[in-house]
Amino acid sequence: MQLSASPYEERLTAPRSWWVISFLVGLAMALVFLPFGTLPMLGALVGGTAVAAVAASAYGSIRIRVVGDALIAGDARIPVAALGDAEILDQEEARAWRTYKADTRAFMLLRSYIPTALRVQVTDPADPTPYLYLSTREPERLIAALEAARASDRPATPRAPHE
Repeated sequence: MQLSASPYEERLTAPRSWWVISFLVGLAMALVFLPFGTLPMLGALVGGTAVAAVAASAYGSIRIRVVGDALIAGDARIPVAALGDAEILDQEEARAWRTYKADTRAFMLLRSYIPTALRVQVTDPADPTPYLYLSTREPERLIAALEAARASDRPATPRAPHE
């Protein structure tokens, strides 16, 4: 497998507010354990914050990558040759495709806290998935990487020898 000319990798990290919420969960746990003394309260503060932070980090560890001739979105690996046109979705269109325009057969890697997305048609006739919905902060770069991978995946056309 050959690396694409324009590799792409994006990690869909959780927003900063989720880290504040993680601390508030720890604070709530500390208040629950307050009647048991200072040491249990501090343990609950640290433990509750840590558990909430691990949950936020795990949810935000999803990655979208274009590697060689494949698009890797979360656990899915899709050959670039099986993908068709890509459409950048602004905030309003992304919301519409997450809700009332959504097809239940679509592959959706969505994070509602990311305002923009990319909708990529699936052209493989054996695949029942009509399109991929990918939340991304950099849809232009992702399209460019997909096009570069598609271009590098095509075989070169043979030239006629010059006489």
